[in-house]
Formats: sequence, C-alpha cells, structure tokens
Amino acid sequence: MNRKTLVLPTLAVLLAPVLAACGGSDEAGKGGGAIVIGTTDRFEETTDAPAPFDPAAAYDIGAWNVLHSTFQTLLRLPRSGTSPVADAASTCTFGDRKNEQYRCTLRSGLKFSNGHALTSEDVKFSIDRARAINFENGPVSLLSNIDSVETPSELEVVFHLKSPDATFPQKIATPAAAIVDSETYGKKELGKGFKVVGSGPYTLQTEEKDGRVVKAVFSKNSDYQGSVQPQNDKVEMRFYDDAKSMEKALKDGDIDIMNRTLTPDQLSRMRGATDQGVRLLEAPGQEISFLAFNTDDPSVKNKAVRQAVAQLVDRQALARDGYDRTNDPLYSLVPSGITGHQNSFSNKYGEPSADKARSILRAANITSPVPLTLTYTDDHYGEATAKAFQALQKQLNGSGLFQAKIQGVKWADFRPEAAKGKYAVYGMGWFPDFPDPDNFVAPFFGKDNFLRSPYQNTRISSQLIPDSREAAQRDTAAKYFQQAQDIVADDVPVLPLWQGKQYVAVRSNVTGAEWALNSASEMQPWELGRGK
Repeated sequence: MNRKTLVLPTLAVLLAPVLAACGGSDEAGKGGGAIVIGTTDRFEETTDAPAPFDPAAAYDIGAWNVLHSTFQTLLRLPRSGTSPVADAASTCTFGDRKNEQYRCTLRSGLKFSNGHALTSEDVKFSIDRARAINFENGPVSLLSNIDSVETPSELEVVFHLKSPDATFPQKIATPAAAIVDSETYGKKELGKGFKVVGSGPYTLQTEEKDGRVVKAVFSKNSDYQGSVQPQNDKVEMRFYDDAKSMEKALKDGDIDIMNRTLTPDQLSRMRGATDQGVRLLEAPGQEISFLAFNTDDPSVKNKAVRQAVAQLVDRQALARDGYDRTNDPLYSLVPSGITGHQNSFSNKYGEPSADKARSILRAANITSPVPLTLTYTDDHYGEATAKAFQALQKQLNGSGLFQAKIQGVKWADFRPEAAKGKYAVYGMGWFPDFPDPDNFVAPFFGKDNFLRSPYQNTRISSQLIPDSREAAQRDTAAKYFQQAQDIVADDVPVLPLWQGKQYVAVRSNVTGAEWALNSASEMQPWELGRGK
C-alpha cells in the first residue's frame, strides 16, 4: 500500500446536508428566542487552569469557540477560506520583502465591553502579557517569533519578527493574539474564573456551579466594529455530560444545534434516519488524532519500540472498529486537504505486519512482550475515544509483541500531567490553529512545542520550518513539510491515527448552519439565524 500525496479541493468548509434525521418539536431554543448550542465540552476552574477563558491560557477548540465570539483579534478567518480578513484592524500588511515586519492599522472608535477604549497599547499589552505569562499549556508558541511590538500611534501597531514568517497573519488571527483590556487584565498573571472583557461580536454571561460553567449566554455587542455580521441577537450554550442526553435535547427541541461531540453511532443513526426535523451536515475536516510518545520515558525511549508500534497499528481497522468509519485513516501529521500532505507512515511501514514489527524489536535486542501503558482522556474528545483505545490495545497485544494497558483520565488532570511527562504514550487530538501545514509541524517540533516533548530534531526546527516560512506562496513550502513528515515517520515521536470529518446536527428552522464551522473547525455562532 503506497499512499502518495493527496490534496483535496477543500478548506471552503461549506457543510453539506447528508440526510434529514430525527423528529421533534420546532420550538428549539424555547424561552427567549436565543439560538441554543449544545456541547459536551467542559469548562472548569482548576489549579492548573484558573481562568479557562483567558487568552493567555486557553488552547483547546472548546475554549477558542468562546474566545472567537467574545474577543477581537487584528485579523480573523472569514466565513469560508483560509486567508485572514481584517477585524479589529482596518488594514494589515508586511512592511518589508523578507516578511520580518508586520504593520496593522486599527479601526477607530473600538471599545471593550466595559466601555474602555481599545488602542494599539492594548494590542501590545495583550501580546507582551501572553509571552510574559508563558502559560505551560497555553498558545504562547504561536507568538514565539515576535521580537518586539511597537506602537507609533494609538491606531498603529508594528510587529518586529525574529525571523521571516509568512504565516504570521494566520497566527494573529487566533485567540492567542486576542486583544484584552490593559486596565482589567493582570500584566504577568492569569485572571480567575470565567469573566471576559473583550470587544468581539458578543458579550458573555456565565452561570457556574462548583467551579464549572453550566450555562453561557452570548449577547450581541452593540459596540462591536469588525468583519462579523451577527444574524442573531443572542446565543446560548448548554452543557451536557454525554452525547446521548445532548441528542435527546435536540430531538425534544431544547437546543437548535450540536457539534461537539457527536458519537459515531449517533452519526450512523442520523445518516440513516428518515424523520424530518433535524439535518445532519458533513464536510471534510482537518482535525487529527495521534499518539504522543514521551521519548525520555524508559519504555519508549528506544526508537525501535516506537517504530514497532507504528508497524503494527492498523488504521483502517481502527477507523472501522473504533469510529464506525466516521473518520479516515491518517498516515501523516499533515492531513489531506492541506498543502504538502503526503502519507509518509504508509510509505515507510506499508501494511500492518507483526512479523516486520518483531524484526524491528529483535534488531534492537528488545525482548517482547514490551510492557506499555496507553493513556487517553475520557471526557474531552468524545465518548468514542475509549472504544478506539480498546481497539488499539487489542491490536498491540494481539501481535504478542506488547503487553499494553490502557487508562482513561479526566481532561483537567490529563493535559497538565501529559505536559509534565507523566505518561509514556498518550492520545491527543489536534484542531488546527490555522489551516496551513506549518500548524501541523511547528507546534509539535518547534521551540516551546505545545506537547512539551523532549524530542528534538534540529533539521526540522532549525532548517525546514524557518525555510518554509520564507515562502509567501504556500504551495512552494510543500517540499519542506514533506521532508519533515518523512523524518517524523522514521523517528516516531508521534504516531498519526485518524483524520476527522466535520459534522453538525441542526434543526430545520435554523439558517446559516452550512457556515457554522470555519476552515479551522471553529464554531461561528454569528452565522446562525432562525427561519420562519
């Protein structure tokens, strides 16, 4: 099996209807007319994450969905497509040919939700603050190439970069560069709780219980100036402990739309249903799932162990048995649909083979079965995660070469413990910060990588990534990422497993659902309205 480079004509991310599904009342979002979104995401205030909605700390798709609606960035991704458009800025452009200086001019009259004026000083403060806090599990790596921020006037901001970076506009379109009020947020410390003071299209009010958000209400911000045009006055987010109860709420008309996280059996059922009332929309996605290895852990420090795992894993069976074919096997960190994708793991290892894996271990004088513990989070990536890890465990142990155990851990503990190197092998998901191959390589292997991985490869971090960032035309950068993918397939610091699709289940009287997700899989609630 030799999977060559495949690039799909995607990233417009227009969700297409699959089939009508589920019955129920058309009175979704009862009580006030708000568009009601159901989710299984959890937002908790913990010691390791005291302010889940602080842009200096938040770095997961659920929290970013909140931040995109409540904060402004200088640029943001458009309704569809991959090129950022102006939001808090009126214009932004590189000021030199080397892509080392980036200049933005703010819109005049911007205000935060507390009435304070938003100026270039707030932009500088926000960037400097995120870098100063340097939160362990936060998005600071997206800002690591900034050398300094200059503010020539109240409306002008100049970013001086340490090295050329054609992807910089994409990076400051993420919540990592969200603009916070310098009079409200601490300069070198995170806030506490769930309070948000931003200038985005919505203001936020939350209801909490035991340090956890139980309800979030987004109200249209009348002072907002930017590129978003809300099609509603209010959005409510309701939180469910599991996908089953969330689906029931959709059928009963208590919510209008759900996206995170639908289980494979729900998707299969909705595809085949014939009742009217709810549409299931599907589109290509860039979400990826992978195993991360702590290459300092004695059990997987030897590259041969990691290569043997790579040789054994049957992704086709995993997608079938763990996810009911609702996602696709993935053979590289850079998913299909992204420039530079190539199936490096398939090209190196071919079909799954216990004999080849045994030869790899024998050549390294490693005695089998090798004891291994696989850790996953049981409350963050959906209920199918446990089933998938059981299938993965069965594949490894079935070869006779591994003695694998699995353990599920709550996300609140899982993420900080993984970053501290507690787990030898653990499952992670990745939604792109922005749709560019850089964002599937640099965050894992660049300086201050978000995994806090001990694995280092100077060719990737010091040559291939910097060279790729000099390419303003991103197609020309593909060769650098293809080389990086081949290195990763040989060293196996991470092991790609599957690539997700985007699904939204929405009631038939809701408009704009085809634009509900952008090219980075982020929810765009301002696109949603209610038809007659």
